[in-house]
Amino acid sequence: MTSLRLYHGTGPGPITPDGCAVDYYATLTAGGEPELIHAAVPPGAGVLELGAGAGRITRPLLALGHQVVAVDESPEMLAHITGAETVCSPIQTLALPRTFDLVLLMSFVIETADDDLRAAFLRTCRRHVAADGCVILQRKPPEWYDTVQPFERATGDGRTVRMTGISRPGPGLLEATMEYTVGERRWTHTFVSRRLDDDRLERELDQAGLAISRFLDDDREWVRAVPR
Repeated sequence: MTSLRLYHGTGPGPITPDGCAVDYYATLTAGGEPELIHAAVPPGAGVLELGAGAGRITRPLLALGHQVVAVDESPEMLAHITGAETVCSPIQTLALPRTFDLVLLMSFVIETADDDLRAAFLRTCRRHVAADGCVILQRKPPEWYDTVQPFERATGDGRTVRMTGISRPGPGLLEATMEYTVGERRWTHTFVSRRLDDDRLERELDQAGLAISRFLDDDREWVRAVPR
């Protein structure tokens, strides 16, 4: 486990324990993620969405016909989700008495710099996936850690996203601050993440009783794993 402060955030409204701004996340909509996930699982699959936030992915998965249980440790985040069963719990301590066709852990949560916490996340995934089910993880492609630079991007809907303060505090570690502006409102989210190359990811999945079955995209950002 690193001694760095891994997450913190600032701005109006509630801030979650991992530094995310609830009011900002509640404004976000999905890109093509739900369709990519939908194509990798059976129709009507039961989905356990870990770290669901304010429901950006939950809502379209429901619309695609899936049954979703949305898990988050922030009750303020979960208050924005309707139409799905919600469970307020940290990912690492979740212990539901059932399994699911798909366990979903996206938004780069798996890249926490806390190695013990990541192992606990993977154990939660294994504990809740059905024997014939799968786990879908989202990580940054390993090469991203070598090339990422500060940027500013206007999204065209009145918001601006910036990445600033990039540093590399240790081998395989990246520290950066995201800044989000919507009108007069501004939030920041500072995080430390760990590069997970393919070999390391395979080893850590194996320790949790999982194995990579395939990547869902050419960049290897989306990883499909199955029980061993």
